Amino acid sequence: MATARPRSPKGRARVVAERLAREYPGTAKELCALQHRNAYELLTATILSAQTTDERVNMVTPTLFAKYPTPHDLAAADPAEVEEIIRTTGFYRNKARSIIGMATALVERFGGEVPHKMSDLVTIPGVGRKTANVVRSVALGLPGLPVDTHVLRLSRRLGLTEQTDPVKVELELNPMVRAGERGVLSLRLILHGRAVCKARKPRCDVCVLADICPSAFAV
Repeated sequence: MATARPRSPKGRARVVAERLAREYPGTAKELCALQHRNAYELLTATILSAQTTDERVNMVTPTLFAKYPTPHDLAAADPAEVEEIIRTTGFYRNKARSIIGMATALVERFGGEVPHKMSDLVTIPGVGRKTANVVRSVALGLPGLPVDTHVLRLSRRLGLTEQTDPVKVELELNPMVRAGERGVLSLRLILHGRAVCKARKPRCDVCVLADICPSAFAV
């Protein structure tokens, strides 16, 4: 696995992408932990995933989508009933307001469909760049590099960026990665961050990136 250490962030990003692809094979849809069947379901699940685990979201969405299978159904929902279904995800009142508002926006402004453009997605209640990038890259097959806490931590440790703002990190990483691979790289960084490059105790001794990582054994 030893190789000449890349001299630039872009060179390092290329090696990171290649090695993590071997370590965590699969498409963006296959690697996404949130269970969904379409863009509407993924958008809803991603909004619900704030401040909770994907596993917890996956426990409530089957009931939610059985009762509200389309944006039209969710837009007309009784907020109290939605709150009860999603209660265990935390912040359930705010989340219910967000997903009902999201569904209403889809119905009233986008014909009941999830829009493809970033500029449209971020106008929807509960949707920021990270959520928009998740939906674009996983459900719509479009370029998108979601930056969560794992992606932010790993990209800094790997010397790909010195930025601390997620949007700035995204914009700095984008040119380093082929457009069609941005979403899947983000998902692989998340998986690697959870399993190996943990926040407090990174497992550098078993990391496939240790020989090219500027932070290896130093955190």
